[in-house]
Amino acid sequence: MERLHDSKLSAWVDKVAVENEEGLTTAQLMLTNNDLKPVEPERRQWGAWNFVGFWIADSFNINTWMISSSMIVNGLSWWQSWICVWIGYAIAGCFICMTGRIGAMYHIGFPIANRSSFGIWGCLWPVFNRAAMACIWYGVQSYIGGHCVYLMIRSIWLSWDRNTIPNSFSADSGTTTADYVSFVLFWILSLPAIWFPVHKIRHLFTVKAYFVPCAGIAYLIWALVRAGGPGPIVRQGATIKGTDLAWQFIKGVMSSIANFATLIVNDPDFSRFAGKPSDALWSQLFTIPIGFAITSLIGILVSSSSVIIYPGSEPIWDPLDLLERFIDDGGSGQRFGVFVIALAFALAQLGTNIAANSVSAGTDLTALLPRFINIRRGGYVCAAVGLAMCPYTLLTSANQFTTYLSSYSVFLSSIAGVMCSDYYLVRKGYLDIRELYDARKTGPYYFTFGFHWRAYAAYISGILINVVGFAGAVNGGNVPIGATYIYNFNFFCGFIVSAGMYWTLCRLSPIPACSDTWMEVGDQIEEVRLAYDQSSQQEDEFDEEAVLGTKYDKNDQKHGQKPV
Repeated sequence: MERLHDSKLSAWVDKVAVENEEGLTTAQLMLTNNDLKPVEPERRQWGAWNFVGFWIADSFNINTWMISSSMIVNGLSWWQSWICVWIGYAIAGCFICMTGRIGAMYHIGFPIANRSSFGIWGCLWPVFNRAAMACIWYGVQSYIGGHCVYLMIRSIWLSWDRNTIPNSFSADSGTTTADYVSFVLFWILSLPAIWFPVHKIRHLFTVKAYFVPCAGIAYLIWALVRAGGPGPIVRQGATIKGTDLAWQFIKGVMSSIANFATLIVNDPDFSRFAGKPSDALWSQLFTIPIGFAITSLIGILVSSSSVIIYPGSEPIWDPLDLLERFIDDGGSGQRFGVFVIALAFALAQLGTNIAANSVSAGTDLTALLPRFINIRRGGYVCAAVGLAMCPYTLLTSANQFTTYLSSYSVFLSSIAGVMCSDYYLVRKGYLDIRELYDARKTGPYYFTFGFHWRAYAAYISGILINVVGFAGAVNGGNVPIGATYIYNFNFFCGFIVSAGMYWTLCRLSPIPACSDTWMEVGDQIEEVRLAYDQSSQQEDEFDEEAVLGTKYDKNDQKHGQKPV
């Protein structure tokens, strides 16, 4: 009977397991599946214009509007806010290209690229960290999308009103029954988009890149006409000055970078589908600041126009709230306009959620449990977590929203710093791809029990530099003013400290599989077989010094090559 039970359990495990290469060991089955392997040539279908369309589509989302609009609410003038946006997204574009280069060259995603720096098993914590962030952010974006659905329904039936529909939520919850039902509707309608493989969803971004910008420009023109033209908006100055103005300017720049915190670390998840590395370079470097600056300008001007349209009111930082006001004081024609714009914004939220969160979390969760989860299944897990959390609590005010964005950067900036330092400064572009899937203790990326202590020391250092200021921002407690100033530069501080610490430790205690000159060999990658040769099945006891001294001699260690 026990044998029968074991056979049934084994059959059930095999049934739910995802497809994988034949001949892999049990340890390798914990490291890879077909979604984690390097992308083969026939699936490298993203050209330069696909990346341009991707970022144009991604820039037109409510989150981008809210970030730029929140700068107006916090006291900056429209032109000061726009300068913040240009600076912030230009810097973010450079970071994107730095991490995206790894994926475009070696055709591997973030979880696999992370193994070279954090270790074969040590990479699981950064991957989990990023997956958890993506799941939370999926819920936030879905809730914003739910607001679009609310506007679409209310533009047809005015009775769909959160103030008249019986509310089962508490007054301080941040949501109502009508808003929550709209959120659930958007969440359900988003599920089919998760089904499609990554190399095919580029068509969604192409459609979004045409439709959504047209709706955004129409919204801008509508708001300017109602405000009496751009003149009154342009003449509005900053409401703060002196050091308050300077620090709000810095916070505006950092909020723009924080908006990209998740995309900076997970850009390899998309760039690995590039036909060639240059396809993911210039297209991203220029499209990101231009696309996001244009979108942000629309958000800034629309937010500024709200003060002119509704005299005596505070600037409306959420463009959907302004659309809601348009429904209240307009006729059927105005409601139709709101419906079309809200539909475009709902599509924008869908595309952004798939790009920045669903695919990213799916890839990360695949790396955490590759035998049973692929990108598609991971995407649905992400959606489930996004529904279960309470995203509306993060969107109750502009200050709470920007605080969340900043805290998001504290953890991901340290991961990005270690990754970039490992690839560009320590290994000088060289990765031994097959070894990134090697679970044996003598592998160059196994380090100590699969964990790389240098990377973790650097990662923790990058967090510690921000942790005091982070605690003050979240809890509103009294912290030293110096810690607050450091936290205002949170992404830079985390990135620079972690990158510098990692490079220093690797100089003091060298690691294997490095090159002493710049040497990228990703152009040699086609179809990669990961199963061990029969002659190399033996797993030796791990000894990092032995790996450095015997598996790689002094010259081989520099170039990451095994002796013949």
